[in-house]
Amino acid sequence: MIVLCLVQFMLVLDDTVVNVALPSIRDELGFSASGLPWVVNAYFLAFGGLLLLCGRMADLLGRRRVFLAGVALFGVASLACGLAQEPWQLVIGRFVQGAGSAMAGPAAMSMVTLLYSGPEERAKALGVWGGIAALGGTSGLVLSGALTDLVSWRGIFLINLPVVAVALALLPRLVPESRAAGRRGLDVPGAVLVTGAAVSLVYGLLRAGETGWSDPIVIGAVVLSAVLAVAFLVAESRAAAPLVPGSFLASRTRAAANGATLLFSMAMYAMSFLLMIQVQTALGYSPLLAGIAYLPYGAGILTGMWLSARVSLRIGTRWALLLAFLVNVAGLLLLSGVAAGGSYPLHVLPGMLILSVGNGLSLPVMAAAAVDGTTEEDAGLGSALFTSVQQIGGAVGVAALSVVGYSGGLRAGAVCVALGAVLIVVLLPSRAGGPLDLEPTAEARR
Repeated sequence: MIVLCLVQFMLVLDDTVVNVALPSIRDELGFSASGLPWVVNAYFLAFGGLLLLCGRMADLLGRRRVFLAGVALFGVASLACGLAQEPWQLVIGRFVQGAGSAMAGPAAMSMVTLLYSGPEERAKALGVWGGIAALGGTSGLVLSGALTDLVSWRGIFLINLPVVAVALALLPRLVPESRAAGRRGLDVPGAVLVTGAAVSLVYGLLRAGETGWSDPIVIGAVVLSAVLAVAFLVAESRAAAPLVPGSFLASRTRAAANGATLLFSMAMYAMSFLLMIQVQTALGYSPLLAGIAYLPYGAGILTGMWLSARVSLRIGTRWALLLAFLVNVAGLLLLSGVAAGGSYPLHVLPGMLILSVGNGLSLPVMAAAAVDGTTEEDAGLGSALFTSVQQIGGAVGVAALSVVGYSGGLRAGAVCVALGAVLIVVLLPSRAGGPLDLEPTAEARR
């Protein structure tokens, strides 16, 4: 669990670690204004686009095998990024990093899901997992500022190498191989269609954040994604061994969890993006100080994570998630009041702490609900779908909510989270009065 969480921390950290370093990267490598965003976007494009394919590969080819291959690929790409001398080298390295993350992330989460079979212990394990993931995103901002100011921007990539080495050395000795029963082949047409739909959608959303929603390329990418998604559903209905079985999509619990996660991710990714800009422009913070100012967010997440399993066991999954979402709404509304001339202790810190506790309460319960009922057959798919929803929700949130400004974006985010709370009440089964029963069936364990 420690090794898997360490790798997850590294993978999520690389979502945000380049943000503060972008000006230094631009100056040293000579990026153009239009090319610089692709240092971030190349990672998201590969990660978000390949998740479902890689999650299913983990189920069929072996979760430990796909995880180790993904970690090794991520390590090689990190070294290439740290040694890059030209803009195109860094962009390609970031794309390969994203591909490695797409392989390793779902495989790791599915291994955690199967290692802890009892409902209570799995709830606690996924609580740690969700909290570590959230801390990775927060720490990326702080680490990026510190390494860039004190060492070099190259350090934000090279620091991954020791973690990769530890994972490759230890995990084969600690975790047994697991895969879906039988010898089903990978649904190649379904894999091509769903990967194309995801890549096209993520590309369109990322470009919309740069050029606006009226850009013909943005419209074309989103339309193409919809066409490919429909074609995927048609192909899956006719496939002998579909990439996503119909029974998997029929779960109300997983539907509610992933729908709520989409709305939650829209709000939180947009909040992180907008708040980092706001404290540097409205409050005049340097990049390093802005990263340090984000540290209490990590402490709040740890507190919420510690409370999450306890609250879920006491009042039930449904009501724990509803409570967490309402706390998030309050935090977003409070943070939306940060303005020029404001004070960090009075205007930033209270909302940040409330929101971070809400995040810590939410993520473990959402993760548990998203893999509800998964077995050896589809644990990787369930983990990949949950992560993919987070990535796509984040891309939508940043592209759509940032255009209405800081205060408007955070209030719109609060509306998204409130809609997620409604979804939880309407769709999450009332049977979820305690920890979700995520224990695999006897047949799956055999």
